[in-house]
Amino acid sequence: MSQPLHWGEATQARDEPAWGAVFSMTLGVFGLVTAEFLPASLLTPMAADLHISEGMAGQAVTATAVVGMITSLLISAATRSFDRRIVLLSFSVLLIASNLLVAFAPDLLFLLLGRFLLGVAIGGFWTMSAAVTMRLVPKALSMIFSGVSAATILAAPAGSYLGAIVGWRSVFLMIAALGLVTLLVQFATLPRMAPSGLTRLRTLIDVLIRPGVGLGMVAAMLVFTGHFAFFTYVRPFLETVPGVGINTMSAILLGFGIANFLGTLLAGPLLERSLRLTLMTMPLLMGILGLCLIVLGHAPTAVSVLVALWGMAFGAVPVAWSTWLTRTVPDQAESAGGLLVAAVQFAIAIGASVGGIVFELSGVTGVFAASSAALLLTALIVLTSIRPRSVAAMA
Repeated sequence: MSQPLHWGEATQARDEPAWGAVFSMTLGVFGLVTAEFLPASLLTPMAADLHISEGMAGQAVTATAVVGMITSLLISAATRSFDRRIVLLSFSVLLIASNLLVAFAPDLLFLLLGRFLLGVAIGGFWTMSAAVTMRLVPKALSMIFSGVSAATILAAPAGSYLGAIVGWRSVFLMIAALGLVTLLVQFATLPRMAPSGLTRLRTLIDVLIRPGVGLGMVAAMLVFTGHFAFFTYVRPFLETVPGVGINTMSAILLGFGIANFLGTLLAGPLLERSLRLTLMTMPLLMGILGLCLIVLGHAPTAVSVLVALWGMAFGAVPVAWSTWLTRTVPDQAESAGGLLVAAVQFAIAIGASVGGIVFELSGVTGVFAASSAALLLTALIVLTSIRPRSVAAMA
């Protein structure tokens, strides 16, 4: 039996910056994001080993995203009386279990079950991460995003490279080991934290019907749909259109990750100049790049540059929409965060599932065309309907 939780102790812990706890959460973000997007770099060998099509293997991303979406909507209300430390540790346990299930999956069913558990961990962790980090160290939110950037740099190229050397199952075992390290560090550093506020399902509806919030969520969903339709099927594109080998593919994906990290760094200055312009310009650029990849896809050098530019443009997207959210709904951080996570996870599910259908029907160029259409529509919505300053003022 654990001792009763004394919320006064948790309050005292939050009075002093808890950088160790923030680092442990950054490590958790790194593990979760890496696990979520590993199938994008391992899609071909996973499909071959499990005797399924690449379109079906892509549904591993869909399963994670669907469960993550549902979890993000329900987790704050379902755990509103629980110590946040215990909840966050539970997500790390799920990260370990998920990757073990995937690593030893004999068929598609077990693969999807493992990704189901990962969806619960991702949806729950992302929903609470911003609010918890702000309580631990108010200015440390950028550190959490650095975990995302690091995962983006390493997950795709390292996944494809290591998968070719030790096999895709061993790569997931490595992430399970990382999850164990994360769990131990979080156990040692996270303070006990009382839940903040009374989060109920009705709160989500109240936030969603605020002026401008619903349409903003639609726009955010579209830009992430467009990106993940592209990203989930980038490996089949690189293999079949420019026809690059594993080393060149890993280098292209590494270029994508590094450019994505630079895009995250550039987001700050861009957002200081104009949040609305950043929200509009990034999907516009990505949509144009997608069309260019269709036209110039047979030239490996051009593809390398275009994929890197895509990574840089997308690097600013999560930061921009998180900034939009904090300015729009500053008084309901956890609930609003859950809505944004739900929109993103739903977008990933749509991007991966619809992308899989389009892939089966018209190949990867059809996927990129659909992706570009979603991104260009996002830019149009932001241009005509999103007014961050006026929305923030009304919130």
